Amino acid sequence: MRQTLITNGRIVNEGQSFDGFVVIEGDCIKSIGKGEAPRGDYDETVDATGCLVLPGIIDDHVHFREPGLTHKADMASESRAAAAGGVTSYLDMPNTVPQTTTLEALQDKRDRARQKSLVNYGFFFGATNGNSDLFASLDRHAVPGIKLFMGSSTGNMLVDKYGSLLKVFAEAARLGLPVMAHCEDTDIINRNMEQMKKAYGDDPDVMLHPLIRSEEACFESAALAAALARQFGTRLHIAHVSTGRELALAADNVTLEATVAHLFFSSADYAQKGSLIKCNPAIKRPEDREALRRGIADGTISVVGTDHAPHLLADKQGGAAKATSGMPMVQFSLVTMLELADKGVVTIERLVELMCHNPARLFSISRRGFLRAGYHADIAIVQRGEPWTVRKDIILSKCKWSPMEGHCYDWRVRRTICNGHTVYADGHVIDDTLGQELTFRTDDNTL
Repeated sequence: MRQTLITNGRIVNEGQSFDGFVVIEGDCIKSIGKGEAPRGDYDETVDATGCLVLPGIIDDHVHFREPGLTHKADMASESRAAAAGGVTSYLDMPNTVPQTTTLEALQDKRDRARQKSLVNYGFFFGATNGNSDLFASLDRHAVPGIKLFMGSSTGNMLVDKYGSLLKVFAEAARLGLPVMAHCEDTDIINRNMEQMKKAYGDDPDVMLHPLIRSEEACFESAALAAALARQFGTRLHIAHVSTGRELALAADNVTLEATVAHLFFSSADYAQKGSLIKCNPAIKRPEDREALRRGIADGTISVVGTDHAPHLLADKQGGAAKATSGMPMVQFSLVTMLELADKGVVTIERLVELMCHNPARLFSISRRGFLRAGYHADIAIVQRGEPWTVRKDIILSKCKWSPMEGHCYDWRVRRTICNGHTVYADGHVIDDTLGQELTFRTDDNTL
């Protein structure tokens, strides 16, 4: 069986940093240790001198747009961008066309990924006002959980009937499936938008976006979700918190996700970036960004994801009403967080907890998210010290733009290893292998 040695690197894993080695055999880690590597006849030796060796990033929140929206992105293009960013596993959201709200649609996504995805994948099942009876038919080992658009969505993904919400939380709790919720109150948003249009016309400036999708809209919806989670004992993961006020909702069974964009940008950046950083929930005040940064450092926030959501650049034109919400971030999430670590926002060890260990723990992902013997060999090797600038020609997302274009990074991803195979090295994607389907809640999970 093929063996690969990673040597001379600084390993960051499970709260420790040390100089050591990793031995890979087949698609799994055979051994990991401090100091000199064991002698052996290795098929490949990766010299990680001057580099950090991290578990591969698990992005718990992406929209890869397939099926039905593949003019914006698809599993092949976005998984390549993920590989270039040190991301070895992703959890994809259900608001595709058709929506992933039936067993047939879920199976179709799994089949597509099996043929196209360069890195590992899993797919949330989407809740609607009328499909909670399907939850019991799901394979608990094949889905990370239930995605709930609570208060804000499009089409029939919006669960806005109280009786339906009760059924979603009750059934998810009964089955032991976590609920990941997008929490914004539609009524509040619509009222705010109406007021802004009366004052500023049909397409208010994008700088008003955080006042339309306001702190109140986020908190009221998230507070209701947390109350329902307490009532039924449901595991609730509140996606992309954007305000300091929401941090008070964290509890034993309520975890919080922050996105890289909400940690990096603030409302002050609308003046330069405009609608390129328009997303839902909105990027808000500098004070909120600082609160989120404190939250990732002190453990209030458990996970950092991207909410990677590509759109055509033409769709991003306009203001708070007309420009589409969402941005591609998966290729630059790790290097952005490493930059925040350099600024003292988090330690490297905490970064690994937020982007690798905790996603694996929260969704009970089997044998991923850690550098451990017997675990899948998903590894990101990163290095600091050779500044580079994001240019259009290096953007791998199908939409071919990024809010980070023009930004200069000091960190770069040197190599990404997925299931023991190098899928990215020094600026080049290597796509002669495919990722594996993630499994959840098995006997060999990380809990």
